[in-house]
Amino acid sequence: MSTQKKDVQICKKTKKTQLLIANHLLIIIFAPNFGLTSGENRECCFELIIIKFKDMESLVKFVQDEFVTKKDFPEFSAGDTITVYYEIREGEKVRTQFFRGVVIQKRGSGASETFTIRKMSGIVGVERIIPVNMPALQKIEVNKKGSVRRARIYYFRGLTGKKARIKESMRR
Repeated sequence: MSTQKKDVQICKKTKKTQLLIANHLLIIIFAPNFGLTSGENRECCFELIIIKFKDMESLVKFVQDEFVTKKDFPEFSAGDTITVYYEIREGEKVRTQFFRGVVIQKRGSGASETFTIRKMSGIVGVERIIPVNMPALQKIEVNKKGSVRRARIYYFRGLTGKKARIKESMRR
């Protein structure tokens, strides 16, 4: 019990809302009067919401669905040629850079979803693994829809020249 009170005090000092996860329980602490100046009424009341889950997997899925912001990107799959625009910070400057290549795979779901893009830079192949929920990710454009028979086209790494072409599909 003493650890929960300690966490409540930390919540009161630092944030409006704090999530505590322990033993398949999700405890949400909400302090609406956070940020009052010293001259105002400093009484603070907390709202506690306690949700019990059968297993940790359903708890993580609930937290991801409720609290992780999702960006709207177009649908794409392995074999598609896409352009990914992302933000790069260099000191005070912020610039946008793009990476255009073929999608090798999509993996994961929810907040942990990633995709791998491959492009040829001269004779050297360059691959990037990009998380879908990366904050620096600005937009994704689908340039061509490719027709492949597999969800993960690792064989594409060994192909060069005309063999490395992917047939364009007519799917929408």
